[in-house]
Amino acid sequence: MVLSQRLHEAFKGAVERMTGPRTVSAFKEKGVLTPDEFVEAGDNLVSKCPTWSWEMGDPSSRKSYLPPDKQFLITRNVPCLRRASSMEEEYEAAGDEVLLDNDDDGGWLATHGIDRGSKGEECLASIDAEEPAKSSFRPSIPQDDEDSDVPDMLECEDLDNVVENDVATLQPYLVAYEPDDDHILRTRTYDVSITYDKYYQTPRVWLTGYDETRHLLQPELVLEDVSQDHARKTVTIEDHPHMAGKHASVHPCRHGAVMKKIIDVLMSRGVNPEVDKYLFIFLKFVASVIPTIEYDYTMDFDLGHS
Repeated sequence: MVLSQRLHEAFKGAVERMTGPRTVSAFKEKGVLTPDEFVEAGDNLVSKCPTWSWEMGDPSSRKSYLPPDKQFLITRNVPCLRRASSMEEEYEAAGDEVLLDNDDDGGWLATHGIDRGSKGEECLASIDAEEPAKSSFRPSIPQDDEDSDVPDMLECEDLDNVVENDVATLQPYLVAYEPDDDHILRTRTYDVSITYDKYYQTPRVWLTGYDETRHLLQPELVLEDVSQDHARKTVTIEDHPHMAGKHASVHPCRHGAVMKKIIDVLMSRGVNPEVDKYLFIFLKFVASVIPTIEYDYTMDFDLGHS
Protein backbone atom coordinates (compact mmCIF):
# COMPACT_ATOMS: atom_id res chain seq x y z
CA MET A 1 0.00 0.00 0.00
CA VAL A 2 1.45 3.38 -1.03
CA LEU A 3 1.98 6.12 1.55
CA SER A 4 -0.83 8.34 0.26
CA GLN A 5 -3.28 5.45 0.54
CA ARG A 6 -2.12 4.70 4.08
CA LEU A 7 -2.61 8.32 5.10
CA HIS A 8 -6.05 8.45 3.53
CA GLU A 9 -7.17 5.26 5.29
CA ALA A 10 -5.90 6.61 8.61
CA PHE A 11 -7.80 9.87 8.09
CA LYS A 12 -10.92 7.99 6.96
CA GLY A 13 -10.81 5.75 10.04
CA ALA A 14 -10.47 8.73 12.36
CA VAL A 15 -13.47 10.49 10.79
CA GLU A 16 -15.60 7.34 11.03
CA ARG A 17 -14.79 6.98 14.72
CA MET A 18 -15.68 10.59 15.52
CA THR A 19 -18.85 10.92 13.44
CA GLY A 20 -22.11 9.02 13.44
CA PRO A 21 -23.70 7.32 10.43
CA ARG A 22 -25.98 9.16 8.02
CA THR A 23 -29.58 9.23 9.23
CA VAL A 24 -31.22 11.50 6.62
CA SER A 25 -31.95 10.04 3.20
CA ALA A 26 -30.08 11.62 0.27
CA PHE A 27 -30.61 8.81 -2.23
CA LYS A 28 -31.83 11.01 -5.08
CA GLU A 29 -29.96 14.18 -4.11
CA LYS A 30 -26.47 12.68 -3.68
CA GLY A 31 -26.68 9.01 -4.68
CA VAL A 32 -25.79 7.86 -1.14
CA LEU A 33 -27.52 5.64 1.41
CA THR A 34 -28.20 5.55 5.12
CA PRO A 35 -27.40 2.23 6.87
CA ASP A 36 -31.14 1.49 7.07
CA GLU A 37 -31.50 2.09 3.33
CA PHE A 38 -28.53 -0.20 2.68
CA VAL A 39 -30.27 -2.97 4.65
CA GLU A 40 -33.54 -2.33 2.79
CA ALA A 41 -31.80 -2.53 -0.59
CA GLY A 42 -29.88 -5.62 0.55
CA ASP A 43 -33.07 -7.37 1.64
CA ASN A 44 -34.56 -6.74 -1.80
CA LEU A 45 -31.44 -8.07 -3.55
CA VAL A 46 -31.46 -11.25 -1.45
CA SER A 47 -35.18 -11.83 -2.03
CA LYS A 48 -34.94 -11.36 -5.80
CA CYS A 49 -31.52 -13.00 -6.34
CA PRO A 50 -31.13 -15.99 -3.98
CA THR A 51 -27.44 -16.38 -4.87
CA TRP A 52 -26.86 -13.39 -2.57
CA SER A 53 -27.11 -13.71 1.20
CA TRP A 54 -26.48 -11.71 4.34
CA GLU A 55 -23.51 -12.53 6.57
CA MET A 56 -22.88 -11.76 10.27
CA GLY A 57 -19.11 -11.51 9.98
CA ASP A 58 -16.64 -11.59 12.84
CA PRO A 59 -18.36 -10.36 16.05
CA SER A 60 -15.31 -8.24 16.87
CA SER A 61 -15.65 -6.39 13.56
CA ARG A 62 -19.39 -5.82 13.55
CA LYS A 63 -20.73 -2.31 12.97
CA SER A 64 -23.21 -1.12 15.57
CA TYR A 65 -25.24 0.83 13.01
CA LEU A 66 -26.10 -2.39 11.10
CA PRO A 67 -28.11 -5.40 12.35
CA PRO A 68 -25.84 -8.13 13.78
CA ASP A 69 -27.01 -10.65 11.18
CA LYS A 70 -26.81 -8.21 8.25
CA GLN A 71 -23.27 -6.87 8.30
CA PHE A 72 -22.48 -7.51 4.64
CA LEU A 73 -23.77 -9.26 1.53
CA ILE A 74 -21.98 -12.04 -0.31
CA THR A 75 -22.37 -14.29 -3.34
CA ARG A 76 -20.01 -17.26 -3.69
CA ASN A 77 -18.43 -19.31 -6.48
CA VAL A 78 -19.19 -16.77 -9.18
CA PRO A 79 -17.65 -17.91 -12.50
CA CYS A 80 -15.09 -15.82 -14.36
CA LEU A 81 -14.59 -17.48 -17.73
CA ARG A 82 -11.81 -15.26 -19.09
CA ARG A 83 -9.56 -12.36 -18.26
CA ALA A 84 -10.91 -8.85 -18.67
CA SER A 85 -7.83 -7.83 -20.66
CA SER A 86 -8.76 -10.34 -23.36
CA MET A 87 -11.95 -8.39 -24.01
CA GLU A 88 -10.28 -5.11 -24.92
CA GLU A 89 -10.01 -5.90 -28.63
CA GLU A 90 -13.66 -6.93 -28.66
CA TYR A 91 -14.64 -3.63 -27.05
CA GLU A 92 -12.71 -1.68 -29.66
CA ALA A 93 -14.53 -3.55 -32.42
CA ALA A 94 -17.87 -3.30 -30.62
CA GLY A 95 -18.16 0.47 -30.40
CA ASP A 96 -17.65 3.46 -28.16
CA GLU A 97 -17.39 3.36 -24.39
CA VAL A 98 -19.97 5.25 -22.36
CA LEU A 99 -18.48 7.82 -20.02
CA LEU A 100 -20.48 7.94 -16.81
CA ASP A 101 -18.40 10.43 -14.91
CA ASN A 102 -15.51 12.59 -16.07
CA ASP A 103 -14.80 14.85 -13.11
CA ASP A 104 -11.06 15.51 -12.70
CA ASP A 105 -10.23 12.78 -15.19
CA GLY A 106 -11.41 10.16 -12.71
CA GLY A 107 -14.38 8.96 -14.70
CA TRP A 108 -16.15 5.65 -14.72
CA LEU A 109 -16.48 3.88 -18.03
CA ALA A 110 -19.28 1.54 -19.03
CA THR A 111 -17.18 -0.75 -21.21
CA HIS A 112 -19.92 -3.17 -22.22
CA GLY A 113 -20.11 -2.63 -25.96
CA ILE A 114 -22.36 -4.42 -28.42
CA ASP A 115 -20.80 -6.00 -31.47
CA ARG A 116 -22.80 -4.47 -34.29
CA GLY A 117 -21.73 -7.14 -36.73
CA SER A 118 -22.68 -10.13 -34.61
CA LYS A 119 -25.86 -12.03 -35.21
CA GLY A 120 -27.03 -14.14 -32.32
CA GLU A 121 -29.14 -16.37 -34.52
CA GLU A 122 -26.03 -17.74 -36.20
CA CYS A 123 -24.81 -19.10 -32.86
CA LEU A 124 -27.87 -21.29 -32.37
CA ALA A 125 -27.61 -24.81 -33.70
CA SER A 126 -30.61 -26.14 -35.60
CA ILE A 127 -31.89 -29.37 -34.17
CA ASP A 128 -33.82 -30.16 -37.34
CA ALA A 129 -30.71 -29.72 -39.47
CA GLU A 130 -28.92 -32.57 -37.77
CA GLU A 131 -29.77 -36.21 -38.24
CA PRO A 132 -29.49 -38.46 -35.23
CA ALA A 133 -26.24 -40.33 -35.09
CA LYS A 134 -26.47 -43.91 -36.23
CA SER A 135 -25.03 -46.49 -33.91
CA SER A 136 -22.29 -48.71 -35.25
CA PHE A 137 -23.18 -51.42 -32.73
CA ARG A 138 -24.53 -54.59 -34.32
CA PRO A 139 -25.64 -57.26 -31.87
CA SER A 140 -24.68 -60.78 -32.75
CA ILE A 141 -27.86 -62.82 -32.61
CA PRO A 142 -27.68 -66.49 -33.55
CA GLN A 143 -30.15 -67.38 -36.30
CA ASP A 144 -31.87 -70.72 -36.22
CA ASP A 145 -34.58 -71.82 -38.57
CA GLU A 146 -35.95 -74.38 -36.15
CA ASP A 147 -37.17 -73.74 -32.64
CA SER A 148 -34.78 -75.10 -30.06
CA ASP A 149 -35.88 -76.56 -26.79
CA VAL A 150 -35.00 -74.49 -23.76
CA PRO A 151 -34.23 -76.73 -20.78
CA ASP A 152 -35.97 -76.06 -17.51
CA MET A 153 -33.49 -75.64 -14.65
CA LEU A 154 -35.94 -77.29 -12.28
CA GLU A 155 -35.66 -80.47 -14.29
CA CYS A 156 -31.92 -80.63 -13.86
CA GLU A 157 -31.36 -82.88 -10.90
CA ASP A 158 -27.62 -83.03 -11.38
CA LEU A 159 -26.24 -79.55 -10.75
CA ASP A 160 -22.66 -80.71 -11.20
CA ASN A 161 -22.96 -80.04 -14.89
CA VAL A 162 -22.82 -76.28 -14.19
CA VAL A 163 -19.19 -75.28 -14.71
CA GLU A 164 -18.52 -71.85 -13.19
CA ASN A 165 -15.26 -71.35 -15.04
CA ASP A 166 -16.60 -72.26 -18.42
CA VAL A 167 -15.10 -69.64 -20.76
CA ALA A 168 -18.12 -69.84 -23.01
CA THR A 169 -20.44 -68.74 -20.18
CA LEU A 170 -18.37 -65.82 -18.93
CA GLN A 171 -19.48 -62.33 -19.90
CA PRO A 172 -16.75 -59.94 -20.99
CA TYR A 173 -15.95 -57.03 -18.66
CA LEU A 174 -15.85 -53.43 -19.89
CA VAL A 175 -12.88 -51.51 -18.52
CA ALA A 176 -13.36 -47.74 -18.07
CA TYR A 177 -10.35 -45.53 -18.64
CA GLU A 178 -9.99 -41.91 -17.52
CA PRO A 179 -9.97 -39.80 -20.71
CA ASP A 180 -7.04 -37.54 -21.39
CA ASP A 181 -9.43 -34.62 -21.87
CA ASP A 182 -12.53 -34.69 -19.68
CA HIS A 183 -14.03 -31.65 -21.48
CA ILE A 184 -14.77 -29.95 -18.14
CA LEU A 185 -14.29 -26.20 -18.33
CA ARG A 186 -12.27 -25.12 -15.32
CA THR A 187 -12.49 -21.42 -14.58
CA ARG A 188 -11.58 -18.89 -11.97
CA THR A 189 -14.29 -18.24 -9.44
CA TYR A 190 -14.96 -15.35 -7.09
CA ASP A 191 -16.67 -14.60 -3.84
CA VAL A 192 -18.11 -11.11 -4.28
CA SER A 193 -19.08 -9.24 -1.12
CA ILE A 194 -20.72 -5.86 -0.50
CA THR A 195 -20.16 -3.82 2.65
CA TYR A 196 -21.53 -0.45 3.71
CA ASP A 197 -18.87 2.26 3.73
CA LYS A 198 -19.72 4.73 6.51
CA TYR A 199 -17.31 7.41 5.29
CA TYR A 200 -18.55 7.47 1.67
CA GLN A 201 -22.11 6.42 2.65
CA THR A 202 -22.33 3.94 -0.23
CA PRO A 203 -21.96 0.20 -0.81
CA ARG A 204 -18.46 -1.12 -1.47
CA VAL A 205 -17.59 -4.23 -3.51
CA TRP A 206 -14.84 -6.69 -2.47
CA LEU A 207 -13.38 -9.53 -4.55
CA THR A 208 -11.97 -12.83 -3.28
CA GLY A 209 -10.62 -14.87 -6.20
CA TYR A 210 -9.80 -18.56 -6.66
CA ASP A 211 -7.85 -20.12 -9.51
CA GLU A 212 -8.88 -23.09 -11.64
CA THR A 213 -7.83 -25.51 -8.88
CA ARG A 214 -9.66 -23.58 -6.14
CA HIS A 215 -6.50 -22.10 -4.65
CA LEU A 216 -6.76 -18.55 -3.35
CA LEU A 217 -5.64 -15.93 -5.85
CA GLN A 218 -3.19 -13.28 -4.79
CA PRO A 219 -4.97 -9.90 -4.84
CA GLU A 220 -2.60 -8.66 -7.58
CA LEU A 221 -3.79 -11.48 -9.87
CA VAL A 222 -7.38 -10.37 -9.33
CA LEU A 223 -6.49 -7.22 -11.27
CA GLU A 224 -6.32 -9.39 -14.41
CA ASP A 225 -10.11 -9.66 -14.14
CA VAL A 226 -10.62 -5.92 -13.78
CA SER A 227 -11.21 -3.59 -16.70
CA GLN A 228 -7.85 -2.08 -17.62
CA ASP A 229 -9.43 1.38 -17.43
CA HIS A 230 -9.90 0.81 -13.71
CA ALA A 231 -7.11 -1.56 -12.63
CA ARG A 232 -4.89 0.16 -10.03
CA LYS A 233 -6.94 3.32 -10.50
CA THR A 234 -10.32 2.65 -8.93
CA VAL A 235 -9.53 -0.89 -7.68
CA THR A 236 -7.30 -1.05 -4.62
CA ILE A 237 -5.86 -3.83 -2.43
CA GLU A 238 -6.98 -3.38 1.18
CA ASP A 239 -8.03 -5.21 4.35
CA HIS A 240 -11.61 -6.49 4.23
CA PRO A 241 -13.59 -5.13 7.22
CA HIS A 242 -15.06 -8.57 8.03
CA MET A 243 -12.75 -11.19 6.50
CA ALA A 244 -9.07 -11.91 7.03
CA GLY A 245 -6.39 -10.97 4.54
CA LYS A 246 -5.97 -8.49 1.71
CA HIS A 247 -8.75 -8.23 -0.86
CA ALA A 248 -9.24 -6.33 -4.09
CA SER A 249 -11.90 -3.67 -3.71
CA VAL A 250 -13.68 -1.28 -6.05
CA HIS A 251 -12.93 1.97 -4.26
CA PRO A 252 -16.12 3.85 -3.34
CA CYS A 253 -14.81 7.41 -3.70
CA ARG A 254 -16.89 8.04 -6.86
CA HIS A 255 -19.82 5.74 -6.16
CA GLY A 256 -22.14 8.46 -4.91
CA ALA A 257 -21.43 10.76 -7.86
CA VAL A 258 -21.93 8.00 -10.43
CA MET A 259 -25.15 6.80 -8.80
CA LYS A 260 -26.44 10.38 -8.72
CA LYS A 261 -25.86 10.74 -12.47
CA ILE A 262 -27.57 7.42 -13.21
CA ILE A 263 -30.54 8.40 -11.04
CA ASP A 264 -30.74 11.77 -12.81
CA VAL A 265 -30.85 10.01 -16.20
CA LEU A 266 -33.62 7.71 -15.02
CA MET A 267 -35.65 10.59 -13.65
CA SER A 268 -35.21 12.55 -16.89
CA ARG A 269 -36.87 9.60 -18.63
CA GLY A 270 -39.86 9.70 -16.33
CA VAL A 271 -38.71 6.93 -13.99
CA ASN A 272 -38.79 7.65 -10.28
CA PRO A 273 -36.33 5.06 -8.85
CA GLU A 274 -36.98 3.64 -5.40
CA VAL A 275 -34.26 3.19 -2.83
CA ASP A 276 -34.82 -0.57 -2.43
CA LYS A 277 -33.67 -0.98 -6.07
CA TYR A 278 -30.38 0.83 -5.36
CA LEU A 279 -28.17 -2.28 -5.36
CA PHE A 280 -29.49 -3.48 -8.72
CA ILE A 281 -28.48 -0.16 -10.29
CA PHE A 282 -25.21 -0.19 -8.36
CA LEU A 283 -24.22 -3.69 -9.45
CA LYS A 284 -25.12 -2.83 -13.01
CA PHE A 285 -22.49 -0.10 -13.21
CA VAL A 286 -19.93 -2.09 -11.19
CA ALA A 287 -20.16 -4.71 -13.94
CA SER A 288 -18.27 -2.26 -16.16
CA VAL A 289 -15.33 -2.54 -13.75
CA ILE A 290 -15.37 -6.36 -13.53
CA PRO A 291 -17.02 -7.33 -16.85
CA THR A 292 -16.08 -11.02 -16.82
CA ILE A 293 -17.17 -11.84 -13.24
CA GLU A 294 -20.70 -13.06 -13.85
CA TYR A 295 -22.51 -12.33 -10.60
CA ASP A 296 -26.29 -12.15 -10.48
CA TYR A 297 -27.95 -8.77 -10.47
CA THR A 298 -30.57 -9.13 -13.20
CA MET A 299 -34.27 -9.71 -12.74
CA ASP A 300 -37.62 -8.53 -14.06
CA PHE A 301 -38.58 -5.51 -12.02
CA ASP A 302 -39.45 -1.84 -12.37
CA LEU A 303 -36.75 0.62 -11.29
CA GLY A 304 -39.44 2.79 -9.78
CA HIS A 305 -42.75 4.38 -10.57
CA SER A 306 -43.45 7.09 -13.10
